[in-house]
Order: sequence, then C-alpha cells, then structure tokens
Amino acid sequence: MLDRSPRHKDFGVFLPVANGGWIVSKTTPALDGLYAQNRAAAVAADQIGMDFVMSMAKFRGFGGETDHWGASLESVTLMAAIAEATTRVRIWATVHPLLQNPAVAAKLISTIDHISGGRAGLNIVAGAYKAEFDQMSAWDDSLSHDDRYALAEEWTTIVKRLWTEDSVDFAGRYFTMKDCQSRPKPLSTPRPELICAGMSDRGFQFSVREADACFIGGRTREEHRDASRRAKALAADLGRTVRTYAMCTVIHAESDAGAQALARRYAEGADMGAILAMLRSWGVPADRLQATAERQGAFMTQTVVGSPATCREQIQAFMTTCELDGLMLIFPDYDEGLAMFGTEVLPHLREAFA
Repeated sequence: MLDRSPRHKDFGVFLPVANGGWIVSKTTPALDGLYAQNRAAAVAADQIGMDFVMSMAKFRGFGGETDHWGASLESVTLMAAIAEATTRVRIWATVHPLLQNPAVAAKLISTIDHISGGRAGLNIVAGAYKAEFDQMSAWDDSLSHDDRYALAEEWTTIVKRLWTEDSVDFAGRYFTMKDCQSRPKPLSTPRPELICAGMSDRGFQFSVREADACFIGGRTREEHRDASRRAKALAADLGRTVRTYAMCTVIHAESDAGAQALARRYAEGADMGAILAMLRSWGVPADRLQATAERQGAFMTQTVVGSPATCREQIQAFMTTCELDGLMLIFPDYDEGLAMFGTEVLPHLREAFA
C-alpha cells in the first residue's frame, strides 16, 4: 500500500535513458543512454529505498558537439526489463498518445504491472515536437495544440476504461472502440498511476484532471510554489486531489567549494549547439533563441549544489517552499550520486517529512 499521508514525500529518479542526461555539456561524466547504466541506476534506486524510477520517450536528439540525446532507449521496453530487475520501486514508463493506440498502450502498461507485481505507472506526454514526429510521418498539421490535448483526453479515458471494464465501446472524434477488450487487468488497485506534465494552460488542465501526479516547473521557487497551489486548487474544484512533483539536478562533492567547482565546469562546457536546437524544438522564437539559450545554459532543471549536508538542506527547503509532494532527481554521475543520496540525504529527508 502506498503511503499517501499529507506529509509523505516521494523521491524518484529520472533514468538516464538518453545520452548526456539532463546537463547539456561537454564536460560532464559520460552517460551513454544504454541499458547497463539504466539498469544500474534503477537497481541502486530500488536498493536505497527510492519511491519511483521514470524514463522519458525520445526519438530524436539535438546534435551539437555531444550529439545530445542522439541515442536513447525505448521507454516501455526498458521499463519492462527494469521491472524484472527491481523489487519494490515503482516503475513509470512514458507513452505519447500521438504514437500509440490506447488499446495497445493499456496492454503494454498492464504487462509491466504484472511483471512488477503491481508497481507500474504511465507517464502521458500529450504534447509533441514537430521535427521529432515529422521524421516518421507521425505529425498531423491539422491538429492544433488544444486538439492534441483533446485527443489525449479521449486516449486517456479509453486506457482507464480498458483497465477496469470487460468491454469498451467508444465513439469519439479521434478514436473508435468497438467491443474492445483488454485482459488481464492490471494488478494495481484501483489502476496503475497516471503521471503527466503540462506547462500550457490547456496542458495544465489536462494534467490536473487526468493524472494522479503532475510535474510542475518554474524559473524560481515562487513560480514552483504558485504552480503547485494552482494545481491543487484546480483539482479541488474538480472534486479530486493531485500530487505535485518537480525535477531537480543534484551536484555534490565532499565540500561546497568542490561541488561549486564541478557546477562551474559543467556550465563552462555547455554545448550551445545542442541547447539552441533543443530550445528551437520547444518553440522558442528565433529572435529570443540566443538570449534564452545563454540564460538557461547547460542545466535543464532546478539544481542543488554542495556537500551532502548542503544538498540535503537545499532539497528540504525547495520541497517545503514550493509545497511539493515529490521530487524526481537527476545526477551527473548516477553511480556516485545515488550512493551518496542513499546514505547521506534520503534517510534525513524521510525523517524530516515523517
């Protein structure tokens, strides 16, 4: 049974499923995006008592000197293997509704749920990046941004029903199901967890309405806090609850000065070619591209930097100030980072949020 007491905080790991991870730099430790590193990270997370591991779904990288995210494993297949390699950590795979029929997606996640003994979750990515999808004829120019979320709502409704109903008939704008059946049902009760991240107003509404937990973002802690409050207020208006999570990169060393030196080295090694391509794919206008890239730099998420004790203090303050229910962690080196986090940070955070 999952702990869902008000004070419980989830701590998870964003697996390094694509080369380079979440620091776009020429000077970080090598992350190849391949299975051995991902399995090792998931097993370590399982052993130290993390709550979940998640992998993204990515089909095209951003080039640059590092060919950032040019090599990536497929999320659902990877997480099926991770389910077999772990014993207690929750397993969250990512699916794009634009790429996968809902009946197939329901079956895929149900399969992972059986492999894992009821630990599966589904991260729904309703938005899309045109170049990434256009390369495989999966982009429909007739669909607007809001249309893609309307499609995702139909898709999610069908997935939920297939997990709980013997037969599904559905006639929508985007999908038609005729006596559609999906067995075996998932082991999770009442169903596998649903996770989503939507930054636009339409995406935010979708996440809060459909998911059990939503990832929020912001440039400052105040923006994170406001997004968390907004999500929970909107959920309350809908008669439901939602948990809010954020992402965080942890850069540690024995001393604060040593960690700060590492962070400077990673920042100085920023792969600007890849960063520019990434921001372009996210829709940043051409006239703001260079300034946005320079402002973002190598780091893609909120970052804590310091000794283990300092990282612990910063994480606790970040979660408290932003009123978060969970944090998904990223490390430059997952072997070293998870070993440190498991012995010197996580036990203290569990005690602080008990």
